[in-house]
Amino acid sequence: MLRIEQLVKRYPTGDAALRGVSLTVSEGQVMALIGPSGAGKSTLIRCVNRLVEPTSGKIWLRDTEITALNQRQLRRIRRRIGMIFQEYALVERLSVMENILSGRLGYVNFWQSWFRRFPQSDIDQAFNLLERVGLSDFVDKRADELSGGQRQRVGIARALIQSPDLLLVDEPTASLDPKTSRQIMRLITELARERGLAVIINIHDVPLAQMFVQRIVGLRAGEIVYDGPPDGLTPERLSDIYGAEDWGASQTAVPEQEPLLTAQE
Repeated sequence: MLRIEQLVKRYPTGDAALRGVSLTVSEGQVMALIGPSGAGKSTLIRCVNRLVEPTSGKIWLRDTEITALNQRQLRRIRRRIGMIFQEYALVERLSVMENILSGRLGYVNFWQSWFRRFPQSDIDQAFNLLERVGLSDFVDKRADELSGGQRQRVGIARALIQSPDLLLVDEPTASLDPKTSRQIMRLITELARERGLAVIINIHDVPLAQMFVQRIVGLRAGEIVYDGPPDGLTPERLSDIYGAEDWGASQTAVPEQEPLLTAQE
C-alpha cells in the first residue's frame, strides 16, 4: 500500500528532521507514530502527501511514486490520501455539511466547486457519513458552534468522503479530554477497519496508541528506533524513544470500552 524508502528531510538551516526513514504500511493496517517533540512525526506524515517536500528518498502509494509527481499529478493523487488535522482545519463560517462536502472539491469542475454544487451521490454519501460519525442532527450547524470532539468528527467525515486509500492523522486527540480522545480513536480505527484503509496516526499519548493500534513506530531525532506491536513497548523501549524515565511506574490499566460519542460531546 504505502512504501517509504530512505526518506530525508533537511531544512535550509541544516537541521535534519528525518534521517533515512524507511517503512511500509499495509492495506487495512493502523499504525501510530510516537516520539518526543521534534522527532519528525508530523514532518513524516506531511512528506507523504508532500505538504512538506522531502529532501531525498522515495514514497510510493501502491504503484505510484508520489515523490516523482508534478503539481498537477500531485493534486490527483491527493484525492486518494485523506488528512485529519490537529486543529481540525474547518471553515468556521460554513455548515457541517458544507465542510464535509469540501472533501469532494478535487472531484468536481471549477464552476461546481465555485458555487459549491455537488452531485446528489456526494450529498447522499455525506449524509451517510454524518450518521456514521454521530452528527445527523448537526447538518446545518456552523463549524464555529461545535465542540472539539464534534469538530474532529467533521474532519473525519470530510477525509472519508474523498474515498481515500490512505488516511494520515496528525494529533487527533491533542485538544480533547481523555474520554473524548478514546472515543475519537475508536471511531477512526473502526472506520479504517470497515473501509480497509491504511492509517498513520501521529500521536503523543502512548497508552492511547497502545489501546487502539496494531503497530507502533517510535521516532527519535528523525530515525526509527522502534517498530513493532503495542505490547512490545517495554520500559526499556520507551527509554530508547523518549530517554530515561521511570516508565514502569507510569503503566496504567486499559479502560473498558465505551460507546462512541453522543451528539452533545
